[in-house]
Amino acid sequence: MKKKSIIKLAMVALTVTALCLPVALNAQKDSKSKMVTESKAAKTAFIKADESMANLFRDSYGYVLFPNIGKGGLIVGGAGGKGTVYEKGKAIGKGKMVQVTVGAQAGGQSYREVIFFENKESLDRFKDNKFEFSAQVSAVAAKKGAAATAKYSDGVLVFTEERGGLMLEASVGGQKFTYTAFK
Repeated sequence: MKKKSIIKLAMVALTVTALCLPVALNAQKDSKSKMVTESKAAKTAFIKADESMANLFRDSYGYVLFPNIGKGGLIVGGAGGKGTVYEKGKAIGKGKMVQVTVGAQAGGQSYREVIFFENKESLDRFKDNKFEFSAQVSAVAAKKGAAATAKYSDGVLVFTEERGGLMLEASVGGQKFTYTAFK
């Protein structure tokens, strides 16, 4: 009797899995599609803020676009967001950013971030999950003409654009990134 119950339970689980798997896979596809669409919109917004960024998008070896990073804190803070990684203009995977900060801070905000990779080595460092920013790395605010004079540092160049919120901050911290290839 126990054996029949186990077999019935296994058959039900197999049937449910078979019915749900296409839905789950489609949801993942939609998530990838949504991420790429949001990243393209962020690219358009960056270029609108500074037309000279179009050259960086065209000429860089690769880049990662985070269309929406949420940030908040009260003494201890954090931020996070997901984005699309591009190599030679082609979407190849997703990136995830996590940030922890400590210091005088209060509030919350959202912003966009794009990281340009000057060469294969700097993009490979990102793809190998060996990429992080410390307090010494600074991002350039996306505004008219900023990209024309910006210079790569250790093979990377970072731009941010505020989307909304209010954050008062004098803190230190770092950003850690992870990469996952699209399947």
